[in-house]
Amino acid sequence: MLMARGAAIIDADAIARSVTAPHGFAMPAIAQVFGSEFLDAHGALDRERMRAYVFAHAQAKQTLEAIIHPLVAQETQRQEQLATDAGYHTVVFDVPLLVESDRWRTRVDRVLVVDCLVETQIQRVMARNGFNRDTVEKIIASQATRTRRLAAADWVIYNDQLSLEVLQKLVSALL
Repeated sequence: MLMARGAAIIDADAIARSVTAPHGFAMPAIAQVFGSEFLDAHGALDRERMRAYVFAHAQAKQTLEAIIHPLVAQETQRQEQLATDAGYHTVVFDVPLLVESDRWRTRVDRVLVVDCLVETQIQRVMARNGFNRDTVEKIIASQATRTRRLAAADWVIYNDQLSLEVLQKLVSALL
């Protein structure tokens, strides 16, 4: 909806997936640090195996992030420059873990949090990713709390059981 209204969108999660895809820039370091058993048959990150490992070994998450996050930062800066050079006046960084990283708040003018009930979040992730409830709950528990996300927000859209039409009106009002 923001893109349809003239904003450039930079998706940090998509960038993180690209650097952990086959031949992704993070893959040599991941293989070296964690071992080749964390690569799938195509040379991409075995996300399921890494997720289980990270949940069992707290330091592993920090180690993985130390590999991936600088690459994501570099690519988001490159994409931001491309958007600016192309004449975009609004650049939206779609950053799922914005609150967990001190770096992002200093790079943006405003933070928009799209909020919903935790149960709705669980159901959406289960439907989107095919994860079981326990896995989704562990993922949510490893992230910033809903309260912390809301406290970091300049704007909040509460998207729980909204129609697409109402959501579009909220986005328009925001802009």
